[in-house]
Amino acid sequence: MTANDSTTTGQAAPGESDAVVMRGVSKWYGDFQVLTDIDLNVRRGERVVICGPSGSGKSTLIRCINRLEEHQQGDIIVDGVALTDDLRSVDRVRREVGMVFQQFNLFPHLTVLENCVLAPMRVRGASRRAAEEQALALLARVRIPEQAGKYPGQLSGGQQQRVAIARALCMNPRIMLFDEPTSALDPEMVKEVLDVMVELAGDGMTMLCVTHEMGFARRIADRVIFMDGGQIVEQADPEAFFTAPKHARTQAFLSQVLGER
Repeated sequence: MTANDSTTTGQAAPGESDAVVMRGVSKWYGDFQVLTDIDLNVRRGERVVICGPSGSGKSTLIRCINRLEEHQQGDIIVDGVALTDDLRSVDRVRREVGMVFQQFNLFPHLTVLENCVLAPMRVRGASRRAAEEQALALLARVRIPEQAGKYPGQLSGGQQQRVAIARALCMNPRIMLFDEPTSALDPEMVKEVLDVMVELAGDGMTMLCVTHEMGFARRIADRVIFMDGGQIVEQADPEAFFTAPKHARTQAFLSQVLGER
């Protein structure tokens, strides 16, 4: 089964309802092809979880959406903007796409509040007062308003990741990308980050999340995508994906992951 097989249901022609469109997207690292002919539509407000074994291309896929990785073949359209070599198109997309990484990527020499206000002030031209008001509101939303004056090194991993989420939200993104946001956390800190993400999902934001947290996927996803070998092997709504996977590779993956829990 390939990325163009019948299991890739729900794919429509690009239209105004699409937040992300990928058509025939391929990428190589030297001679190694990490993505092969990816076709994907993500509707506005849709919550998509991408899972698969390590090295399957899932992180590369979402990093192509905001041009952190450059694809060599095919088309990517994000929020109506085609990603090309034109730096203006890349900048337009990055203004509307927030991203939370495996590692928190906070500036260690800045306080939590300063980390959150930097981009809105420099990129969107927000006043310091407006940026701080929004940042404090979002820190309260991720349940750490009391940490605003601290430095990242003074926080736990879970707290730092919640700061990273608040910082991304401070840019008022239309789309949020999460690249294994709990993989660097101790087990007891995973739930606090996932709880914040569940709340965001309930707000109707367009979300693409790479994760191995299958309980989270089953709880919040509109669609679960399984990748292997740089291809989309199977995708379905959570109920069908977890109870009746069609592809043998999907079945083997779920057996291994769910068996470990």
